[in-house]
Amino acid sequence: MTYIETVTLEVADPTAAARFYSAFGLGTQVRLRACEAPSTGFRGFVMALTVSQPADVNAFIDAALGAGATALKPAAKSFWGYGGVVQAPDGTIWKVATSARKNTGPATRQVDEIVLLLGATDVAASRRFYVGQGLTVAKSFGRKYVEFAAPSSAVKLALYGRRHLAKDAGVPADGTGSHRLVLGSTAGAFTDPDGFAWDAASLTPTA
Repeated sequence: MTYIETVTLEVADPTAAARFYSAFGLGTQVRLRACEAPSTGFRGFVMALTVSQPADVNAFIDAALGAGATALKPAAKSFWGYGGVVQAPDGTIWKVATSARKNTGPATRQVDEIVLLLGATDVAASRRFYVGQGLTVAKSFGRKYVEFAAPSSAVKLALYGRRHLAKDAGVPADGTGSHRLVLGSTAGAFTDPDGFAWDAASLTPTA
């Protein structure tokens, strides 16, 4: 089965980005490397952390803001649960959410899942492309949303319409230039219909 093992964020200042993500509290699936490729506006993706309860959402959001992130959507209750959205100093958009509406204990800052949400121009076409690359569909809502299966230790991939994803993140959908994102996978190197680059996963962290 094909899946994402690592996500590499391309950043202008790896040292500053490493300080931010250390404070944010992420694991080894997210890596950094230097890049000066031009990128403006929405980069077409959102990184999402799924946690177990609202207290953990607040803990991650507070840590991100304290480390220099910008609030895009304050943490709040929604139809789906509880969550908020921030933008890291390097420009990456992060959503932290839980399906729970009430706390069951103190915050642990434990991440249940890391999910990469890609904004697709044509969700159905991108779904067909990724199935052809060996990914297995785990959940699908027609042309609106697709989620692919992944081992518990991997980064889960999901597709969402680009404009809907931008709206969910609280930013305009317009953007040009590099996605500033490279996905390390078990499938080797390829580029998807929206220009997202995949490469063979490396066992050695880049930052």
